[in-house]
Amino acid sequence: MMWRFVGKLLASAGLLAAVWGLGAVSDSPWHSWVQPVGAPHGPVRILRFYASTGSIAPGGKAQLCYGVENAKSVRISPAVDKVAPAANRCLEIVPDRTTHYTILAEGFDGHVVTRFVTLVVEPVPAPAQAPANLAGLRCVTLGNYGRAFSVISRSSFGKVSTTISL
Repeated sequence: MMWRFVGKLLASAGLLAAVWGLGAVSDSPWHSWVQPVGAPHGPVRILRFYASTGSIAPGGKAQLCYGVENAKSVRISPAVDKVAPAANRCLEIVPDRTTHYTILAEGFDGHVVTRFVTLVVEPVPAPAQAPANLAGLRCVTLGNYGRAFSVISRSSFGKVSTTISL
């Protein structure tokens, strides 16, 4: 009976030490909310706030990543689901137009910090035009004149001449 009590006591002490130790690890995802009992909270900081890519096509997906330290609460505008204080977290976003995201983190002392990021939604380029019908083409002459090209084609439709300058 006594050995059970000692075993539970040691397990509890080990768990308490592990949780306290997580508060001292800066890269731990638990760092933002696990603090040793009685320890003063430092100032709120935004560690990171970025989009996984600078631009996407309409309907495309991207990751919006953030990390905060000593934050009591976190909000992202425009609204993004499942936002909570975390040292390193990414959320999937699918904007339909260029969007300016703002993160706002509030510290335990009431201090608020913000950062901004913009994700550009670029229109999809128009498909290339189909090549012209060259069935009646008989002869093409290409002349190089320094920074210009001359194209002369002879076909059943007559002589066509074009000059392209670079």
